[in-house]
Amino acid sequence: MPMTASEIEAMILAEFPDAAVEIRDLAGDGDHYAARVVSASFAGMSRVRQHQAIYAALKGKMGTDLHALQLETIVPSGDH
Repeated sequence: MPMTASEIEAMILAEFPDAAVEIRDLAGDGDHYAARVVSASFAGMSRVRQHQAIYAALKGKMGTDLHALQLETIVPSGDH
């Protein structure tokens, strides 16, 4: 069963409550999404580790309920 954008966002926010999360349905099929996640929690992590942390937050849904997730992870800059 495909996941909704709001379900993906909720799972990410459960693990990264400080995050700003944007989810886009890439194909209109509820199965291919892009996620932009901005979180200070990513500081000091490699890009690979950041993506692994997002996949872990999805608790095994990747590859089953969610076919494809294009990720962009960002550490917010301290410059405002």
